[in-house]
Amino acid sequence: HVQLVESGGESVQGAGPLRLSCVNSGGVYRSYCMGWFRQAPGKEREKVAHLYTGEGTYRYAYYYEDSVKGRFTISQDKTKNTVYLQMNALKPEDTGMYYCAANKWCDVNWYENADWGQGTQVTVS
Repeated sequence: HVQLVESGGESVQGAGPLRLSCVNSGGVYRSYCMGWFRQAPGKEREKVAHLYTGEGTYRYAYYYEDSVKGRFTISQDKTKNTVYLQMNALKPEDTGMYYCAANKWCDVNWYENADWGQGTQVTVS
């Protein structure tokens, strides 16, 4: 298992921007599938975005939920074992608890057997 710590969530008015960070401090493998999920009160958790941290590419190397395409960007800093989520043009419906997840395997169902961080709250009004 890996150890994931999210940060960067805030309460903001208007479009932002905000940038969330997820640090993988317990990983022992060369590459992971890492991504962001969110959950609003009374609603189910939903996928936001993910990437593959390795040098190669694969079918599911990048993913963005339709509702965030063109507004959110996922990226990484390999030297810091950190994945970022840049969030521009924020809307009230983006409000929720944002969670980081990671899995050694990066296939279509990678998130079903992933390790999770504690979450960071984003509130847009």
